[in-house]
Amino acid sequence: QVQLVESGGGLVQAGGSLRLSCAASGRAFSTYIVGWFRQAPGKEREFVASINRSGGRTRYADSVKGRFTISRDNAEKRGYLQMNSLKSEDTAVYYCAADDSGNVLPTTRRDAYDYWGQGTQVTVSS
Repeated sequence: QVQLVESGGGLVQAGGSLRLSCAASGRAFSTYIVGWFRQAPGKEREFVASINRSGGRTRYADSVKGRFTISRDNAEKRGYLQMNSLKSEDTAVYYCAADDSGNVLPTTRRDAYDYWGQGTQVTVSS
């Protein structure tokens, strides 16, 4: 079992930055891929970014490329999502997720992730 807890969300003006954190417990953090997803009101949960077990491979949604950076610290059992140049359309609940299936490459598919955090709200005011 893996437990994930997100933090770092809040209210920020457009153009500002936030850093989300995902604290993991349970199985060894370094054994699973970490992903970030988000869900805006009335919309489906969508992929934002993912990172492989070593941290050497990442994937991003086109909408956040060049603005968001995903990272991880296996020793601290934490994943991070640095969000810069935030836009109003980035407003959503952001979820951390773990892919524990043994996949090597980070995936964008929501159904590939086995464990989810409770989410943290990010609101960007224009």
